[in-house]
Amino acid sequence: MRQPANQTLLIDADDTLWENNIYFERAITAFISYLNHRTFSAEQVREHLNHCEHATIKAHGYGLSSFRRSLINCFEQLSDSPITPEKHDRIVSFAQAIADQEIELLPNVAETLADLATRHRLILVTKGNPDEQADKLRRSGLAPHFAAVEVLPEKHHEAYLSLASHHGCEACITWMIGNSPRSDINPALAAGLHAIFIPHDFTWVLEHEVVNQPPAGQNLLELAAFADLRRFF
Repeated sequence: MRQPANQTLLIDADDTLWENNIYFERAITAFISYLNHRTFSAEQVREHLNHCEHATIKAHGYGLSSFRRSLINCFEQLSDSPITPEKHDRIVSFAQAIADQEIELLPNVAETLADLATRHRLILVTKGNPDEQADKLRRSGLAPHFAAVEVLPEKHHEAYLSLASHHGCEACITWMIGNSPRSDINPALAAGLHAIFIPHDFTWVLEHEVVNQPPAGQNLLELAAFADLRRFF
């Protein structure tokens, strides 16, 4: 059913509004090729990098600086030769390629946001490095559509409860929209909100989870594309 006006739509950024993880995947592929390990397979190197990312994020948070640190740590732990200044610079270049990437909006995002903003309150809810996320939002040209922007260190159900309280969000008319089961859908449902899952083919592996069923009285939609939101809101 189409929802009445004045809903609150909490909207994820990376891989919901614009491409993001595909650039990290390209950097990781280049890194694994550069490492060219004689003992471990590419899959084993990737698994070890995932462990490095887990540890780095826990200690230093999200963002490109953490990603660079994870690449360097992984190289040092798996390489059979010491990391030289030249190798260090080469590894850093993989992450720098992501920083240099132009913002690529997903299909019909700009038009859909402009339309939704005429009827509903839109709040950007993302996580990561605040400066990096603010810069991406600025370069995207989408900032005028949002009534507020929240860049969280982590997106768990306590964060959604705090955010809803801070912005006066009524749970019965508040929806979290995103591509990540782990960060967007499951914790929002746990916080008593509705959720809309828009899968992305290249969602980060650390964001994968089984999508939970909504508790009684809450709604969960799965849409094929961001533009489909206009059918419901």
